[in-house]
Amino acid sequence: MTRLVLAIAGVVVASTAPTWADPLSDLPRTRDDLSAKDLARVERIVAPATDFSGPEPFERMQGGAGTSTKLVNRDALSHANANLSFEDGQRFKLGNALFRKLWVSSPASTLASDGLGPLFNARACQSCHIKDGRGHPPEGAADATSMFLRLARPARGEAELAALQTYLAASMPDPVYGGQLQDLAVPGLRAEGRMVITYEEQPVTLGDGTVVSLRKPHYSVADLGYGPLDPETTLSPRIAPTMTGMGLIEAIHPADIVAGADPDDGDGDGVSGRVAMAVNPATDRIELGRFGWKAQNATVRQQSAGAFAGDIGISSPDAPRSHGDCTPAQTDCMRMPTGVQSDLGDTEAPDPVLELVTFYSENLAAPARRDIGDPQVLAGKEQFYGLGCATCHRPKYVTSRQAAHPKHRFQLIWPYSDFLLHDMGEGLADGQPVGRASGSEWRTAPLWGIGLTETVSDHTFFLHDGRARNLTEAILWHGGEAQTARDGFAALDRVDREALIRFLESL
Repeated sequence: MTRLVLAIAGVVVASTAPTWADPLSDLPRTRDDLSAKDLARVERIVAPATDFSGPEPFERMQGGAGTSTKLVNRDALSHANANLSFEDGQRFKLGNALFRKLWVSSPASTLASDGLGPLFNARACQSCHIKDGRGHPPEGAADATSMFLRLARPARGEAELAALQTYLAASMPDPVYGGQLQDLAVPGLRAEGRMVITYEEQPVTLGDGTVVSLRKPHYSVADLGYGPLDPETTLSPRIAPTMTGMGLIEAIHPADIVAGADPDDGDGDGVSGRVAMAVNPATDRIELGRFGWKAQNATVRQQSAGAFAGDIGISSPDAPRSHGDCTPAQTDCMRMPTGVQSDLGDTEAPDPVLELVTFYSENLAAPARRDIGDPQVLAGKEQFYGLGCATCHRPKYVTSRQAAHPKHRFQLIWPYSDFLLHDMGEGLADGQPVGRASGSEWRTAPLWGIGLTETVSDHTFFLHDGRARNLTEAILWHGGEAQTARDGFAALDRVDREALIRFLESL
Protein backbone atom coordinates (compact mmCIF):
# COMPACT_ATOMS: atom_id res chain seq x y z
CA MET A 1 0.00 0.00 0.00
CA THR A 2 1.12 3.59 -0.65
CA ARG A 3 0.05 6.52 1.49
CA LEU A 4 -2.27 9.04 -0.13
CA VAL A 5 -4.58 11.74 1.13
CA LEU A 6 -7.35 12.51 -1.33
CA ALA A 7 -9.87 15.30 -0.69
CA ILE A 8 -13.16 15.31 -2.55
CA ALA A 9 -15.54 18.22 -1.93
CA GLY A 10 -13.20 19.11 0.91
CA VAL A 11 -13.63 15.77 2.69
CA VAL A 12 -10.78 13.31 3.10
CA VAL A 13 -12.24 10.05 1.88
CA ALA A 14 -9.32 7.71 2.57
CA SER A 15 -5.64 7.65 3.37
CA THR A 16 -4.28 4.90 1.20
CA ALA A 17 -4.13 3.71 -2.36
CA PRO A 18 -3.82 0.05 -3.31
CA THR A 19 -0.75 -1.03 -5.23
CA TRP A 20 -2.35 -4.12 -6.80
CA ALA A 21 -4.56 -4.14 -9.87
CA ASP A 22 -7.28 -6.52 -8.76
CA PRO A 23 -7.97 -6.89 -5.01
CA LEU A 24 -10.50 -9.62 -5.81
CA SER A 25 -7.58 -11.90 -6.55
CA ASP A 26 -6.43 -11.55 -2.94
CA LEU A 27 -9.66 -12.94 -1.52
CA PRO A 28 -9.48 -16.55 -0.30
CA ARG A 29 -11.27 -19.18 -2.36
CA THR A 30 -11.08 -21.94 0.25
CA ARG A 31 -11.35 -21.95 4.02
CA ASP A 32 -7.97 -21.94 5.70
CA ASP A 33 -9.35 -22.25 9.24
CA LEU A 34 -10.58 -25.85 9.10
CA SER A 35 -9.05 -29.29 8.95
CA ALA A 36 -10.16 -31.54 6.09
CA LYS A 37 -12.40 -33.43 8.55
CA ASP A 38 -14.02 -30.25 9.85
CA LEU A 39 -14.47 -28.87 6.33
CA ALA A 40 -16.38 -31.99 5.27
CA ARG A 41 -18.51 -31.74 8.38
CA VAL A 42 -19.29 -28.06 7.74
CA GLU A 43 -20.21 -28.76 4.14
CA ARG A 44 -22.72 -31.36 5.28
CA ILE A 45 -24.22 -29.04 7.87
CA VAL A 46 -24.71 -26.05 5.55
CA ALA A 47 -26.02 -28.04 2.59
CA PRO A 48 -29.45 -26.85 1.42
CA ALA A 49 -32.45 -28.52 3.03
CA THR A 50 -34.17 -31.28 1.09
CA ASP A 51 -36.55 -32.66 3.75
CA PHE A 52 -39.35 -30.31 4.77
CA SER A 53 -41.30 -32.69 6.98
CA GLY A 54 -39.74 -31.22 10.12
CA PRO A 55 -37.19 -28.65 11.35
CA GLU A 56 -33.48 -29.03 10.71
CA PRO A 57 -31.13 -29.61 13.66
CA PHE A 58 -30.43 -26.37 15.57
CA GLU A 59 -32.68 -24.38 13.20
CA ARG A 60 -34.32 -22.56 16.10
CA MET A 61 -30.97 -21.12 17.24
CA GLN A 62 -30.44 -18.59 14.43
CA GLY A 63 -27.40 -17.03 16.07
CA GLY A 64 -25.72 -20.19 17.28
CA ALA A 65 -24.80 -20.29 20.96
CA GLY A 66 -25.38 -16.53 21.17
CA THR A 67 -29.06 -16.76 20.15
CA SER A 68 -31.45 -14.81 22.37
CA THR A 69 -34.26 -16.99 23.73
CA LYS A 70 -35.74 -14.24 25.89
CA LEU A 71 -39.38 -13.18 25.87
CA VAL A 72 -40.56 -11.82 22.52
CA ASN A 73 -41.47 -8.16 23.03
CA ARG A 74 -40.25 -4.72 21.89
CA ASP A 75 -36.77 -5.53 23.21
CA ALA A 76 -36.49 -8.76 21.20
CA LEU A 77 -33.66 -7.42 18.98
CA SER A 78 -31.82 -5.55 21.76
CA HIS A 79 -30.41 -8.43 23.80
CA ALA A 80 -26.73 -9.29 24.04
CA ASN A 81 -25.37 -12.51 22.59
CA ALA A 82 -26.28 -15.14 25.16
CA ASN A 83 -22.77 -16.61 25.33
CA LEU A 84 -20.94 -13.42 26.36
CA SER A 85 -18.81 -13.49 29.50
CA PHE A 86 -19.71 -11.29 32.47
CA GLU A 87 -16.95 -8.85 31.56
CA ASP A 88 -18.08 -8.63 27.94
CA GLY A 89 -21.63 -8.17 29.17
CA GLN A 90 -20.47 -5.05 30.99
CA ARG A 91 -18.81 -3.75 27.81
CA PHE A 92 -22.05 -4.42 25.94
CA LYS A 93 -24.01 -2.35 28.46
CA LEU A 94 -21.55 0.53 28.19
CA GLY A 95 -21.81 0.39 24.42
CA ASN A 96 -25.59 0.34 24.69
CA ALA A 97 -25.50 3.52 26.77
CA LEU A 98 -23.34 5.24 24.15
CA PHE A 99 -25.56 3.93 21.34
CA ARG A 100 -28.54 5.60 23.02
CA LYS A 101 -26.62 8.76 24.01
CA LEU A 102 -28.11 12.07 22.84
CA TRP A 103 -25.37 14.35 21.51
CA VAL A 104 -25.63 18.14 21.89
CA SER A 105 -24.18 21.08 19.98
CA SER A 106 -20.88 22.74 20.94
CA PRO A 107 -19.95 24.44 23.14
CA ALA A 108 -21.88 22.83 25.98
CA SER A 109 -21.45 22.21 29.67
CA THR A 110 -21.76 18.48 29.01
CA LEU A 111 -18.28 18.17 27.53
CA ALA A 112 -18.52 14.42 27.04
CA SER A 113 -21.64 14.82 24.87
CA ASP A 114 -21.04 17.85 22.67
CA GLY A 115 -19.98 17.96 19.04
CA LEU A 116 -23.36 17.33 17.37
CA GLY A 117 -23.48 18.23 13.68
CA PRO A 118 -23.26 21.04 12.84
CA LEU A 119 -25.53 19.48 10.18
CA PHE A 120 -27.08 16.15 11.09
CA ASN A 121 -29.91 13.66 10.63
CA ALA A 122 -30.18 12.34 14.20
CA ARG A 123 -28.87 12.99 17.72
CA ALA A 124 -28.33 9.34 18.66
CA CYS A 125 -27.69 5.99 16.97
CA GLN A 126 -30.89 4.65 18.54
CA SER A 127 -32.91 7.44 16.90
CA CYS A 128 -32.45 5.75 13.51
CA HIS A 129 -32.10 2.11 14.58
CA ILE A 130 -35.34 2.07 16.54
CA LYS A 131 -35.00 -0.54 19.31
CA ASP A 132 -32.08 -1.86 17.22
CA GLY A 133 -34.53 -2.71 14.47
CA ARG A 134 -35.63 -1.37 11.12
CA GLY A 135 -36.19 2.32 10.34
CA HIS A 136 -39.21 3.62 8.46
CA PRO A 137 -40.21 6.27 5.93
CA PRO A 138 -42.12 9.27 7.32
CA GLU A 139 -45.76 8.30 7.67
CA GLY A 140 -48.48 10.71 8.81
CA ALA A 141 -47.14 12.83 11.64
CA ALA A 142 -43.95 10.74 11.96
CA ASP A 143 -40.66 12.44 11.13
CA ALA A 144 -37.91 11.24 8.80
CA THR A 145 -35.33 10.56 11.52
CA SER A 146 -34.78 6.92 10.56
CA MET A 147 -34.59 7.62 6.81
CA PHE A 148 -32.43 9.96 4.75
CA LEU A 149 -31.38 10.69 1.19
CA ARG A 150 -27.92 9.61 0.01
CA LEU A 151 -26.42 12.07 -2.49
CA ALA A 152 -23.96 11.15 -5.23
CA ARG A 153 -22.88 12.26 -8.70
CA PRO A 154 -20.63 10.88 -11.45
CA ALA A 155 -16.87 11.19 -11.06
CA ARG A 156 -15.15 14.09 -12.81
CA GLY A 157 -11.50 14.08 -13.70
CA GLU A 158 -8.76 11.51 -13.24
CA ALA A 159 -8.41 11.90 -9.47
CA GLU A 160 -12.07 11.15 -8.80
CA LEU A 161 -12.14 8.26 -11.26
CA ALA A 162 -9.03 6.81 -9.62
CA ALA A 163 -10.61 7.15 -6.18
CA LEU A 164 -13.60 5.09 -7.28
CA GLN A 165 -11.54 2.50 -9.14
CA THR A 166 -9.26 1.94 -6.16
CA TYR A 167 -12.10 2.00 -3.59
CA LEU A 168 -10.76 5.11 -1.85
CA ALA A 169 -14.26 6.50 -2.28
CA ALA A 170 -17.51 4.60 -2.60
CA SER A 171 -19.19 7.48 -4.45
CA MET A 172 -18.73 11.16 -5.27
CA PRO A 173 -20.60 13.60 -3.00
CA ASP A 174 -22.56 16.63 -4.11
CA PRO A 175 -20.06 19.54 -4.17
CA VAL A 176 -22.23 21.64 -1.83
CA TYR A 177 -24.41 19.23 0.13
CA GLY A 178 -21.96 16.36 0.58
CA GLY A 179 -22.82 12.70 0.81
CA GLN A 180 -26.30 12.88 2.30
CA LEU A 181 -29.04 15.42 2.85
CA GLN A 182 -28.99 16.73 6.41
CA ASP A 183 -32.46 17.84 7.46
CA LEU A 184 -31.41 19.11 10.90
CA ALA A 185 -28.88 21.71 12.09
CA VAL A 186 -27.53 23.14 15.33
CA PRO A 187 -28.87 26.53 16.52
CA GLY A 188 -27.76 29.39 14.28
CA LEU A 189 -27.34 27.26 11.16
CA ARG A 190 -29.72 26.42 8.33
CA ALA A 191 -30.60 22.80 7.65
CA GLU A 192 -29.84 21.57 4.14
CA GLY A 193 -33.44 20.80 3.18
CA ARG A 194 -36.16 18.24 3.64
CA MET A 195 -37.03 15.04 1.85
CA VAL A 196 -40.32 14.97 -0.05
CA ILE A 197 -41.93 11.65 -0.99
CA THR A 198 -44.96 11.08 -3.17
CA TYR A 199 -46.39 7.66 -3.97
CA GLU A 200 -48.05 6.30 -7.08
CA GLU A 201 -50.22 3.22 -6.56
CA GLN A 202 -49.69 0.43 -9.08
CA PRO A 203 -52.09 -2.54 -9.06
CA VAL A 204 -50.65 -6.03 -9.64
CA THR A 205 -52.89 -9.00 -10.39
CA LEU A 206 -51.64 -12.32 -9.05
CA GLY A 207 -52.17 -15.72 -10.63
CA ASP A 208 -55.30 -16.51 -8.61
CA GLY A 209 -56.87 -13.15 -9.39
CA THR A 210 -55.90 -11.42 -6.15
CA VAL A 211 -55.05 -7.74 -6.74
CA VAL A 212 -52.18 -6.22 -4.74
CA SER A 213 -51.37 -2.52 -4.91
CA LEU A 214 -47.71 -1.53 -4.90
CA ARG A 215 -46.72 2.04 -4.11
CA LYS A 216 -44.01 3.47 -6.35
CA PRO A 217 -42.15 6.31 -4.60
CA HIS A 218 -40.90 9.55 -6.12
CA TYR A 219 -38.30 11.61 -4.26
CA SER A 220 -37.39 15.28 -4.30
CA VAL A 221 -35.93 17.90 -1.95
CA ALA A 222 -37.67 21.01 -0.70
CA ASP A 223 -36.41 24.12 1.15
CA LEU A 224 -32.80 23.79 0.01
CA GLY A 225 -30.72 25.93 2.35
CA TYR A 226 -27.51 26.31 0.32
CA GLY A 227 -28.56 26.77 -3.29
CA PRO A 228 -29.35 24.11 -5.88
CA LEU A 229 -28.03 20.58 -5.95
CA ASP A 230 -25.54 19.70 -8.66
CA PRO A 231 -27.53 18.90 -11.83
CA GLU A 232 -26.05 15.38 -11.90
CA THR A 233 -26.62 14.58 -8.23
CA THR A 234 -28.88 11.59 -7.67
CA LEU A 235 -31.09 10.95 -4.64
CA SER A 236 -31.09 7.51 -3.03
CA PRO A 237 -33.41 6.95 -0.05
CA ARG A 238 -32.20 4.71 2.76
CA ILE A 239 -33.93 3.52 5.91
CA ALA A 240 -31.82 2.37 8.84
CA PRO A 241 -31.35 -1.42 8.62
CA THR A 242 -31.77 -3.82 11.52
CA MET A 243 -28.71 -4.44 13.70
CA THR A 244 -29.26 -8.19 14.11
CA GLY A 245 -26.20 -10.46 14.29
CA MET A 246 -23.69 -8.03 12.78
CA GLY A 247 -20.69 -9.50 14.57
CA LEU A 248 -21.61 -12.98 13.36
CA ILE A 249 -21.88 -11.68 9.80
CA GLU A 250 -18.36 -10.30 10.16
CA ALA A 251 -17.26 -13.73 11.45
CA ILE A 252 -18.33 -15.54 8.26
CA HIS A 253 -15.18 -16.73 6.49
CA PRO A 254 -14.71 -14.65 3.31
CA ALA A 255 -14.23 -17.80 1.24
CA ASP A 256 -17.81 -18.83 2.00
CA ILE A 257 -19.12 -15.55 0.56
CA VAL A 258 -16.76 -15.57 -2.42
CA ALA A 259 -17.82 -19.14 -3.21
CA GLY A 260 -21.38 -17.97 -3.87
CA ALA A 261 -20.38 -15.35 -6.45
CA ASP A 262 -21.23 -16.10 -10.06
CA PRO A 263 -20.70 -12.77 -11.87
CA ASP A 264 -21.03 -14.28 -15.36
CA ASP A 265 -23.92 -16.61 -14.43
CA GLY A 266 -21.81 -19.62 -15.26
CA ASP A 267 -24.48 -22.05 -14.07
CA GLY A 268 -27.18 -20.41 -16.19
CA ASP A 269 -29.72 -20.00 -13.39
CA GLY A 270 -30.19 -16.27 -14.06
CA VAL A 271 -28.55 -15.28 -10.77
CA SER A 272 -25.12 -13.65 -10.96
CA GLY A 273 -24.10 -12.33 -7.55
CA ARG A 274 -20.95 -10.20 -7.34
CA VAL A 275 -18.55 -9.61 -4.47
CA ALA A 276 -18.41 -6.11 -3.00
CA MET A 277 -15.11 -4.53 -1.94
CA ALA A 278 -14.27 -1.65 0.40
CA VAL A 279 -11.28 0.02 2.01
CA ASN A 280 -11.18 -0.75 5.73
CA PRO A 281 -9.93 2.47 7.42
CA ALA A 282 -8.63 0.53 10.41
CA THR A 283 -6.28 -1.62 8.32
CA ASP A 284 -5.79 0.50 5.17
CA ARG A 285 -6.57 -2.62 3.16
CA ILE A 286 -9.19 -3.42 0.55
CA GLU A 287 -11.44 -6.08 2.03
CA LEU A 288 -14.70 -7.87 1.36
CA GLY A 289 -17.72 -5.56 1.68
CA ARG A 290 -20.46 -6.95 3.92
CA PHE A 291 -22.42 -4.09 5.50
CA GLY A 292 -24.72 -1.37 4.21
CA TRP A 293 -27.47 -1.52 1.61
CA LYS A 294 -24.85 -1.82 -1.13
CA ALA A 295 -22.20 -3.64 0.96
CA GLN A 296 -20.01 -0.54 0.89
CA ASN A 297 -18.47 -1.22 4.31
CA ALA A 298 -16.11 -4.02 5.26
CA THR A 299 -16.57 -4.10 9.04
CA VAL A 300 -18.99 -3.19 11.80
CA ARG A 301 -16.50 -0.61 13.07
CA GLN A 302 -16.37 1.06 9.65
CA GLN A 303 -20.17 1.10 9.49
CA SER A 304 -20.32 2.64 12.97
CA ALA A 305 -17.71 5.31 12.25
CA GLY A 306 -19.45 6.27 9.01
CA ALA A 307 -22.79 6.63 10.78
CA PHE A 308 -21.25 8.72 13.56
CA ALA A 309 -19.79 11.15 11.02
CA GLY A 310 -22.53 11.15 8.38
CA ASP A 311 -25.68 10.87 10.48
CA ILE A 312 -24.76 12.65 13.72
CA GLY A 313 -21.73 14.75 12.74
CA ILE A 314 -19.46 13.14 15.35
CA SER A 315 -15.83 12.45 14.45
CA SER A 316 -14.00 9.26 15.42
CA PRO A 317 -10.54 7.78 14.79
CA ASP A 318 -11.76 6.00 11.64
CA ALA A 319 -13.75 8.97 10.30
CA PRO A 320 -12.07 12.11 11.71
CA ARG A 321 -14.59 14.61 10.31
CA SER A 322 -15.52 16.89 13.21
CA HIS A 323 -17.77 18.99 10.97
CA GLY A 324 -19.53 15.84 9.80
CA ASP A 325 -20.82 16.06 6.24
CA CYS A 326 -20.24 19.82 5.90
CA THR A 327 -18.37 20.90 2.76
CA PRO A 328 -16.12 23.95 2.15
CA ALA A 329 -19.00 25.52 0.20
CA GLN A 330 -20.95 25.64 3.47
CA THR A 331 -18.75 28.27 5.10
CA ASP A 332 -21.09 28.98 8.02
CA CYS A 333 -21.09 25.30 8.90
CA MET A 334 -17.30 25.01 8.73
CA ARG A 335 -16.95 27.96 11.13
CA MET A 336 -19.04 26.29 13.82
CA PRO A 337 -17.22 25.01 16.94
CA THR A 338 -16.59 21.29 17.35
CA GLY A 339 -16.64 19.00 20.37
CA VAL A 340 -12.99 17.92 20.14
CA GLN A 341 -11.27 18.01 23.55
CA SER A 342 -7.51 17.88 23.34
CA ASP A 343 -7.17 16.09 26.68
CA LEU A 344 -9.29 13.20 25.35
CA GLY A 345 -7.95 12.98 21.82
CA ASP A 346 -8.29 14.61 18.41
CA THR A 347 -11.84 13.43 17.67
CA GLU A 348 -15.24 13.82 19.32
CA ALA A 349 -15.78 10.07 19.80
CA PRO A 350 -12.28 8.72 20.42
CA ASP A 351 -11.73 5.19 21.57
CA PRO A 352 -13.10 3.80 23.80
CA VAL A 353 -16.33 5.45 22.55
CA LEU A 354 -16.12 4.08 18.99
CA GLU A 355 -14.77 0.76 20.25
CA LEU A 356 -17.63 0.32 22.74
CA VAL A 357 -20.35 1.24 20.23
CA THR A 358 -18.75 -1.19 17.77
CA PHE A 359 -18.66 -3.93 20.41
CA TYR A 360 -22.33 -3.34 21.20
CA SER A 361 -23.24 -3.48 17.52
CA GLU A 362 -21.22 -6.68 17.03
CA ASN A 363 -22.93 -8.47 19.88
CA LEU A 364 -26.63 -7.81 19.43
CA ALA A 365 -28.11 -11.29 19.41
CA ALA A 366 -30.11 -12.93 16.67
CA PRO A 367 -33.53 -13.97 18.04
CA ALA A 368 -34.61 -17.57 18.32
CA ARG A 369 -36.95 -18.82 15.59
CA ARG A 370 -40.59 -19.34 16.42
CA ASP A 371 -43.01 -22.08 15.30
CA ILE A 372 -40.33 -23.94 13.35
CA GLY A 373 -42.31 -27.19 13.45
CA ASP A 374 -45.64 -25.68 12.46
CA PRO A 375 -46.96 -27.42 9.30
CA GLN A 376 -47.74 -24.10 7.59
CA VAL A 377 -44.24 -22.77 8.36
CA LEU A 378 -42.66 -25.95 6.99
CA ALA A 379 -44.80 -25.72 3.86
CA GLY A 380 -43.70 -22.11 3.42
CA LYS A 381 -40.08 -23.12 3.84
CA GLU A 382 -40.50 -25.65 1.04
CA GLN A 383 -41.94 -22.92 -1.19
CA PHE A 384 -39.00 -20.66 -0.26
CA TYR A 385 -36.56 -23.28 -1.52
CA GLY A 386 -38.67 -24.36 -4.47
CA LEU A 387 -39.05 -20.84 -5.85
CA GLY A 388 -35.28 -20.25 -5.66
CA CYS A 389 -35.39 -17.65 -2.87
CA ALA A 390 -32.64 -19.55 -1.03
CA THR A 391 -30.26 -19.01 -3.96
CA CYS A 392 -29.61 -15.42 -2.81
CA HIS A 393 -31.05 -15.59 0.71
CA ARG A 394 -28.61 -18.37 1.64
CA PRO A 395 -29.90 -19.83 4.90
CA LYS A 396 -26.86 -20.90 6.91
CA TYR A 397 -23.12 -20.72 7.54
CA VAL A 398 -20.60 -21.97 10.04
CA THR A 399 -18.46 -19.03 11.11
CA SER A 400 -14.68 -18.97 10.99
CA ARG A 401 -12.56 -20.53 13.71
CA GLN A 402 -10.35 -17.45 13.33
CA ALA A 403 -13.08 -14.84 13.99
CA ALA A 404 -11.85 -11.86 15.99
CA HIS A 405 -14.20 -12.49 18.92
CA PRO A 406 -13.90 -15.97 20.50
CA LYS A 407 -17.66 -16.19 21.11
CA HIS A 408 -18.33 -15.75 17.38
CA ARG A 409 -16.11 -18.63 16.32
CA PHE A 410 -17.36 -21.86 14.74
CA GLN A 411 -21.05 -21.06 15.19
CA LEU A 412 -23.86 -22.42 13.01
CA ILE A 413 -25.85 -19.30 12.06
CA TRP A 414 -28.91 -18.69 9.87
CA PRO A 415 -28.80 -15.13 8.43
CA TYR A 416 -30.53 -15.93 5.11
CA SER A 417 -28.23 -13.90 2.85
CA ASP A 418 -25.32 -14.51 0.49
CA PHE A 419 -23.98 -10.97 1.19
CA LEU A 420 -23.41 -10.45 -2.53
CA LEU A 421 -24.52 -7.71 -4.92
CA HIS A 422 -27.44 -8.55 -7.21
CA ASP A 423 -29.17 -6.62 -9.96
CA MET A 424 -32.71 -6.20 -8.66
CA GLY A 425 -34.15 -4.63 -11.80
CA GLU A 426 -35.34 -1.18 -12.75
CA GLY A 427 -38.22 -1.18 -10.28
CA LEU A 428 -35.82 -1.00 -7.30
CA ALA A 429 -32.98 0.84 -9.06
CA ASP A 430 -31.86 4.13 -7.53
CA GLY A 431 -29.44 4.99 -10.35
CA GLN A 432 -26.67 5.57 -7.81
CA PRO A 433 -23.48 3.45 -8.04
CA VAL A 434 -21.77 2.81 -4.70
CA GLY A 435 -18.41 1.05 -4.62
CA ARG A 436 -18.71 -1.95 -6.93
CA ALA A 437 -22.52 -1.81 -6.88
CA SER A 438 -24.27 -0.36 -9.91
CA GLY A 439 -27.36 1.80 -9.76
CA SER A 440 -29.57 -1.30 -9.85
CA GLU A 441 -27.55 -3.60 -7.57
CA TRP A 442 -28.16 -4.20 -3.87
CA ARG A 443 -26.66 -6.47 -1.25
CA THR A 444 -28.95 -9.37 -0.38
CA ALA A 445 -30.57 -8.27 2.88
CA PRO A 446 -30.30 -10.78 5.76
CA LEU A 447 -33.73 -12.02 6.83
CA TRP A 448 -33.12 -13.14 10.42
CA GLY A 449 -35.32 -11.12 12.75
CA ILE A 450 -37.58 -9.91 9.91
CA GLY A 451 -40.64 -11.54 11.47
CA LEU A 452 -40.26 -9.36 14.58
CA THR A 453 -40.38 -6.03 12.71
CA GLU A 454 -43.90 -5.11 13.81
CA THR A 455 -43.31 -6.27 17.39
CA VAL A 456 -40.08 -4.29 17.75
CA SER A 457 -40.52 -1.29 15.48
CA ASP A 458 -44.32 -0.99 15.35
CA HIS A 459 -44.47 -1.05 11.55
CA THR A 460 -44.17 -3.43 8.59
CA PHE A 461 -42.28 -1.31 6.04
CA PHE A 462 -39.62 -3.18 4.07
CA LEU A 463 -36.93 -2.74 1.37
CA HIS A 464 -34.24 -0.06 1.31
CA ASP A 465 -36.75 2.79 1.28
CA GLY A 466 -39.67 1.27 3.14
CA ARG A 467 -41.94 1.40 0.09
CA ALA A 468 -43.28 -2.10 0.76
CA ARG A 469 -46.04 -2.04 3.38
CA ASN A 470 -45.82 -5.77 4.03
CA LEU A 471 -43.79 -8.82 3.03
CA THR A 472 -46.01 -9.62 0.05
CA GLU A 473 -45.34 -6.20 -1.48
CA ALA A 474 -41.62 -6.58 -0.74
CA ILE A 475 -41.46 -9.84 -2.72
CA LEU A 476 -43.46 -8.39 -5.62
CA TRP A 477 -40.97 -5.53 -5.98
CA HIS A 478 -38.17 -8.01 -6.71
CA GLY A 479 -36.96 -7.92 -10.30
CA GLY A 480 -33.79 -8.45 -12.29
CA GLU A 481 -32.04 -11.57 -11.03
CA ALA A 482 -34.98 -12.25 -8.69
CA GLN A 483 -37.64 -11.92 -11.39
CA THR A 484 -38.15 -15.68 -11.78
CA ALA A 485 -38.60 -16.19 -8.03
CA ARG A 486 -40.93 -13.17 -7.86
CA ASP A 487 -43.05 -14.47 -10.74
CA GLY A 488 -43.20 -17.88 -9.11
CA PHE A 489 -44.51 -16.32 -5.91
CA ALA A 490 -47.10 -14.30 -7.86
CA ALA A 491 -48.33 -17.50 -9.53
CA LEU A 492 -48.95 -19.34 -6.24
CA ASP A 493 -52.44 -19.78 -4.89
CA ARG A 494 -53.45 -18.00 -1.69
CA VAL A 495 -52.73 -20.98 0.59
CA ASP A 496 -49.14 -21.37 -0.66
CA ARG A 497 -48.48 -17.61 -0.59
CA GLU A 498 -49.69 -17.38 2.99
CA ALA A 499 -47.48 -20.32 3.95
CA LEU A 500 -44.41 -18.61 2.50
CA ILE A 501 -45.20 -15.39 4.35
CA ARG A 502 -45.75 -17.35 7.55
CA PHE A 503 -42.30 -18.93 7.12
CA LEU A 504 -40.71 -15.47 6.74
CA GLU A 505 -42.57 -14.29 9.84
CA SER A 506 -41.00 -17.14 11.79
CA LEU A 507 -37.47 -15.89 11.11
